[in-house]
Amino acid sequence: MATQEDIFSKVQEALVDALGVEDDEVTPEATLQDDLGAESIDFLDIVFRLEKSFDIKIERGELFPEDILTSTEYVEDGKLNEAGIVQLKQRMPFADLSQFEADPMVQNLGKHLTVNDMCSFVSHKLAG
Repeated sequence: MATQEDIFSKVQEALVDALGVEDDEVTPEATLQDDLGAESIDFLDIVFRLEKSFDIKIERGELFPEDILTSTEYVEDGKLNEAGIVQLKQRMPFADLSQFEADPMVQNLGKHLTVNDMCSFVSHKLAG
């Protein structure tokens, strides 16, 4: 079983390679978009690298649930409604969504996802 240190190290390596950032920039608290400069296209590369590093399969929408974020059932005026937040929390139990909940603008989700959330996701996958 991988330790939290092992998981962080491999997540860090995946993010350094995918985003072209330095090791010391990838801290547990660093946010993917604001601190590390990730753009939506980078999330595919991140998923690919995590799959390869940990020998896991990440289903489309599992790590970044685009289907919820683009659904007219859950999105009103660019914001996730209450039902959408409930769905997001169910799909992303590994992420701390408390800051996102305060202002649930769809385009801001990546601003609240941290390296620690990525590590929690991988731990969740490895345990499952």
